[in-house]
Amino acid sequence: MFATAPTAWFNRFKQVLSMPPQDKQDLLALLREAQQRDLLSADSLMMVEGALQVSDMHVRDVMVPRAQMVCLELYAPIDNLVKTIVDSGHSRFPVIGDSRDDILGIFLAKDLLGYHDVTKGRFKSFNMRDAMRPAVFIPESKRLNVLLREFRSSRNHIAIVVDEYSGVSGLVTIEDVIEQIVGDIDDEHDIDDKIFIRSIHNGRYIVRALTPIEEFNEYFKANLSDEEFDTVGGIIMQAFGHLPKRGEYVELNGFYFEVARATGRRIHLLRVKPIALTPEQIPE
Repeated sequence: MFATAPTAWFNRFKQVLSMPPQDKQDLLALLREAQQRDLLSADSLMMVEGALQVSDMHVRDVMVPRAQMVCLELYAPIDNLVKTIVDSGHSRFPVIGDSRDDILGIFLAKDLLGYHDVTKGRFKSFNMRDAMRPAVFIPESKRLNVLLREFRSSRNHIAIVVDEYSGVSGLVTIEDVIEQIVGDIDDEHDIDDKIFIRSIHNGRYIVRALTPIEEFNEYFKANLSDEEFDTVGGIIMQAFGHLPKRGEYVELNGFYFEVARATGRRIHLLRVKPIALTPEQIPE
């Protein structure tokens, strides 16, 4: 019985594939049945579903909104640029002139290394106009599968999103698109599943949304209420009043909480920075 069941299912699979598929839902139903029979891994099914979904999604569905973009000012002192780059943890930044609608180019954080004089421990003469790269502008309505193809062919990893009136409405990166297919991509901010809180640098921390409020309070000597929620993610969701996207932030009980990772269903990771702590409150 156990030997023939997979064979029978594969025969059905071949029969289905021999006919033109009716729609995506029929195909997904078959693939989900394969996953339930352990003939297809959950990760593989997730990627297939993501790939099919991407073809129906538009840039506006995944972009970082204009208000949440981390930008560099064209004439900002280099010390200010370094601080913004380090604090954000990003690798690519829009360079702006008079406003966020005035996008002049894109600056890559790694390019700053070429201006650092190691022997003297300071930066050489720096001109942002010479260092930045051309910006790519795309409409909100562009489909994600088309954008991914363009990213791959141009080797560009970031684009500025504009609305129908040519105003800047946000930005999108190749990572934003790929994550719709493969899920969250691990980066330097990821922490082990068994660790809830990890120090990064400059008084900043990465905190898992599933961190028990009791553990957060003990670590930071804080006083977040645990009357309604058990986890930090729950109380932060309440503070937002909606399911936040990556880059949204809120101040609560003396802490700055920024969403570092979230899906369409829940928050995963938070960047946390104490706003003002006494020496006795600083975690060891």
